[in-house]
Amino acid sequence: MMRRRAFITLLSGAAAAWPLAARAQQPVAKMPRIGVLMNLAADDPQGQARVVAFQQALQQLGWSDGRNVQIDIRRHENNADRARRYAQELVALAPDIFLADGTVSVGALQQVTRTLPIVFASVLDPVGAGFVDSLSRPGGNITGFMVFEYGFSGKWLELLKQIAPQVTRAAVIRDPAISVGTAQFGAIQAVAPSLGVEVIPIGVHDTGEIERAVEAFARSANGGLIVTGGAILPTVTRDLIITLAARHKLPAVYSFRDMVTAGGLVSYGPDFVDQFRRAAGYVDRILKGEKPADLPVQAPTKYELVINMKTAKAIGLEVPATVLARADVVIE
Repeated sequence: MMRRRAFITLLSGAAAAWPLAARAQQPVAKMPRIGVLMNLAADDPQGQARVVAFQQALQQLGWSDGRNVQIDIRRHENNADRARRYAQELVALAPDIFLADGTVSVGALQQVTRTLPIVFASVLDPVGAGFVDSLSRPGGNITGFMVFEYGFSGKWLELLKQIAPQVTRAAVIRDPAISVGTAQFGAIQAVAPSLGVEVIPIGVHDTGEIERAVEAFARSANGGLIVTGGAILPTVTRDLIITLAARHKLPAVYSFRDMVTAGGLVSYGPDFVDQFRRAAGYVDRILKGEKPADLPVQAPTKYELVINMKTAKAIGLEVPATVLARADVVIE
């Protein structure tokens, strides 16, 4: 009788332990991992704002860094060699998806993977760069948010004419070596006759070429300057253009906000922070099973007008009240 009771007790205890053992043997779900490759430094305010916007948008979609998703960030500061090294580091972490900031980042990631999903923001020409087959049907492992539609470029000349109605000649700084530079100049040319403005292209091969061309252009009156979105400029070139515009009192329209915060007159371009906010939506959809090949590349939906009133005063320009009223940011 004692042996029988002991056996039953042992059997009951073992049975109670079976569910616990079964649960212990079940694999723990892998936390999704996002690799982020940024082109701005960690202490760059714009770079910080982009990352924060992405993380906040992810949180609103139910993804919290460290709780149910792991986010790994690398910053290459537009250095191609560093971008390639960091791309390899991120791939070694076995992420489920990448977020890529700019053309250099996407190119570096494309070299190390053709299968892992990549969502990009702030890319100028994803088709011309070979990242996607088309904007509507990307076709591979890459999709995201481009910087400009080419037709938008005509608005820079319209803005130049609005802030400086006397302008009859516009020098357009663009990169003729890339498709986006040629296309943006073409869009500006298309609207020039209706505005009564002659446009003259200036290449960006080197700072000496830019300086000589702007100096020659400024010898005639009623001139203005446009720096297109295709001209991705190192800091030394950016500062040179801003200095030349100020020296010759040329009203200048830039495509990116950073050139106005550095001393340029006015910019009209996409809100990059908003692009990173929208990129979180694509990351969420892909983590939930959708394919990059089926998600169309999208153009910006939010643009910002930034005016530097200190620069306007320095070149003797009175910005019309109608333009000031439309400004998103006015730098005093």
